[in-house]
Amino acid sequence: MRNYNFRNRTSFPEGYQEKSNVIKQIQNRFYTYGYDQIETPLFEDYDMYSNVQGTVHQDDMVKVIHPSGKVLVLRPDVTIPITRQYVETDMNNHYQRFSYVLDIFRYNETQQAYRTQAGVEFFGDESPEADAEVIALAIDSLKDLKVTPFKLEIGHSGIYKELLAQADLSSQEQQTLHALIQSKNISETSSFLNHLPLDQDLKQKIELIPMLYGDPSTVIEKAQALVTNEKMQNVVNTLFEVYSLLKDYQIEEYISLNLGLINNMNYYSGIIFQGFTEQIGQPILMGGRYDHLSLQFENEIPAVGFAFEVDKLLTVIAQEDNSLIKQADFLIEYQSNCRQDALLLAKKIRQANQRVVIQPIEISSELKATNIIQVDLDSYQLKNSKQQKTFLSIDQTLQHVLKKG
Repeated sequence: MRNYNFRNRTSFPEGYQEKSNVIKQIQNRFYTYGYDQIETPLFEDYDMYSNVQGTVHQDDMVKVIHPSGKVLVLRPDVTIPITRQYVETDMNNHYQRFSYVLDIFRYNETQQAYRTQAGVEFFGDESPEADAEVIALAIDSLKDLKVTPFKLEIGHSGIYKELLAQADLSSQEQQTLHALIQSKNISETSSFLNHLPLDQDLKQKIELIPMLYGDPSTVIEKAQALVTNEKMQNVVNTLFEVYSLLKDYQIEEYISLNLGLINNMNYYSGIIFQGFTEQIGQPILMGGRYDHLSLQFENEIPAVGFAFEVDKLLTVIAQEDNSLIKQADFLIEYQSNCRQDALLLAKKIRQANQRVVIQPIEISSELKATNIIQVDLDSYQLKNSKQQKTFLSIDQTLQHVLKKG
């Protein structure tokens, strides 16, 4: 039996608050682009995933047995159940934008078996404008989070898949070639191809794939030299159109092209992209176009989307000083003979939707609060980093602190 690595994911207040803040910022950006948040079931039928080709490997799924004996899996992917639900409803006659923040569960030898993803799915639009929109949304989200520096590498599954079709490789040969191209191991790629009975011109074109990365205009020009049929020409045209749109969004500084980009999810059928930062060597987001996935649910609907790996994002987001994370809007400290007044003050401030912590003045606390109010028999003393004021009544105190809040 495989040993699933369910690590303890208890989040203490500062870590939980940090993750919550990141998710809220991402959700807000998704909202501003018109994406409606949805949720998929935690448990799904094993058959739904095992019958869908080119998606999550069966050995990577976390399986459970229902009391009826039916095999279920903990949600290993979000795109697949959303696509199925979309196909099975009457929504598939028009554009639809969905967003989500959900945990997914997959077995992994080196990482925890479950992690949080925040992503979007855009159904019904097969245009370059839709591709550019989701890429722009990903970039705006990273800018909101002040992730610096970062790059989005954009590729396209079409040219590489067309060359593979011409090469007619076995499944094992394809896997080996995928790994070599992903690692940009040019010499090993050349050596591997030389041992295959391939046309010399085809070998040379495949060898060029891992070198087609960097400045978009240059890559598109070089990719044009690989074109041998209409399908490949359409790929180059799509890359050019999407890049032109991204320039209109004025975000081209964050973009590079990489035609050696290969995603492990084989359902991608067009534009694919991944986001990287200098801090870690793994992508913090992945996405692309998957127009043919819906065919496995008997209805072809164009779609494009992406997902952030939220836990990886948390490792790269710069925190100027974690010790300054605010734990309360107000800390109210009181003398023991003024407790009733202090409780009334706390109640009224909370009614204004402010976060209040209250405690006896003699308790030593390292709580971080924007405002500290000390209550004694004669006064209410407001103390914060910018000012100190004394008030003689609750009403005076409330009038000042709530007006400023």
